[in-house]
Amino acid sequence: MSGLLARDAELLWHPYSSLTDPSPVRLVRGASGVRLHLDDGAGGVVEAIDAMASWWCMIHGYRNPVLDDAVKRQVDDFSHVMFGGLTHDPAISLAERLVGITPEPLRHVFFCDSGSVSVEVAIKLALQYQVARGNSGRTRMLTVRGGYHGDTFAPMSVCDPVNGMHSLFTGALTEQVFGPQPPAGFDRPDDDPEFLAWADAVTALASQHAPELAGIIVEPVLQGAGGMYPYSPACLRVLREIADQHGLLLIFDEIATGFGRTGTLFASEHAGVDPDILCIGKALTGGYLSLAAMLCTTEVAHTVSNGPGGALMHGPTFMANPLACAAALASIDLLLSQDWAGRVAEISAGLSAGLAPAASLPGVKDVRVIGAVGVVQLGGPVDMKRMTEAVLRRGVWVRPFRDLVYTMPPYVCTEDEIATIGAAITGAVREVG
Repeated sequence: MSGLLARDAELLWHPYSSLTDPSPVRLVRGASGVRLHLDDGAGGVVEAIDAMASWWCMIHGYRNPVLDDAVKRQVDDFSHVMFGGLTHDPAISLAERLVGITPEPLRHVFFCDSGSVSVEVAIKLALQYQVARGNSGRTRMLTVRGGYHGDTFAPMSVCDPVNGMHSLFTGALTEQVFGPQPPAGFDRPDDDPEFLAWADAVTALASQHAPELAGIIVEPVLQGAGGMYPYSPACLRVLREIADQHGLLLIFDEIATGFGRTGTLFASEHAGVDPDILCIGKALTGGYLSLAAMLCTTEVAHTVSNGPGGALMHGPTFMANPLACAAALASIDLLLSQDWAGRVAEISAGLSAGLAPAASLPGVKDVRVIGAVGVVQLGGPVDMKRMTEAVLRRGVWVRPFRDLVYTMPPYVCTEDEIATIGAAITGAVREVG
């Protein structure tokens, strides 16, 4: 073990990892384009395609000259100022850009430190909205099984309470109302019996609990860390109708699905449904700095602003950090200046071709692709250590979890690099099983 790795093992807690029985970590010496430069343990460096886009955020790759330049220019002006009582061009310009590209009703922007915090803020906003409307008893959220919304307390409470990652906190979290998981399949028709049964069940559940509900929160079209699970856009139309019927706010968590990942700029566009509140993050800055945002309609913003407290009761220290806002502006401009939809479609086709052979392998339950997301689902828990090593030997970095070996690659991957990712995952699944 290198000196740095020994120091890491002594001091650092990694995500969802034990200090006494830690998962292996690999030392990054550098990164450029879509490749990580990893220490090989013998004084050299091995390159690997980052098929995770660093947990789905590095859509333009590493050391992108456009984003590098944006951050450097902002450093020359100022790197941070508090957002209480002060403002700055990067925040104002980014807010204008976000309002311009998100669904039309969303007109107001609240910047946050991370995706999880944006969900916290969205839930707080929904609760304050109901209080301002005289509905102080509406303190719970309606959601569906299978979801994941973050690791802080309010987001944990709307994650799947049984099969999610936060069951240890049962009893400490707000008890929310969970409907059944939508039936699987992006292309499932809206007259399908399973869809109709789901719609009836969620509609009945909402009616039963309406007097205590403040809002509905879901990841539109694709549940991410809960299982890389696509479902029909028609489900969003059902939830919009339920929200309107009962005076609930509809919240879409597009932290993972925003900025083109499912094939449309925002996943809700597949359904033609607008939320009352939208959460975005991850790819917002192209992976350069942590930044998220919560957007809402004017009706929601004005109701809360004119209600008790007279303000949305939240204010992070690093809210609207100028460096992060500058990176986000550059990332959005770079994305929209090119045929991003065509690129995502090409990645989708490449992943479909590359992962298709895995469907016939022993132990494979399902292979699915939606946009720039490719998934091989096994019939049982993945051996993360062996699978990661097997894929890495084939020149690709992935981070399997639960029963999934999946990829959400940078959009700048070439056709050959996407083929390499597909072959590496398929080969590793064949080897490890």
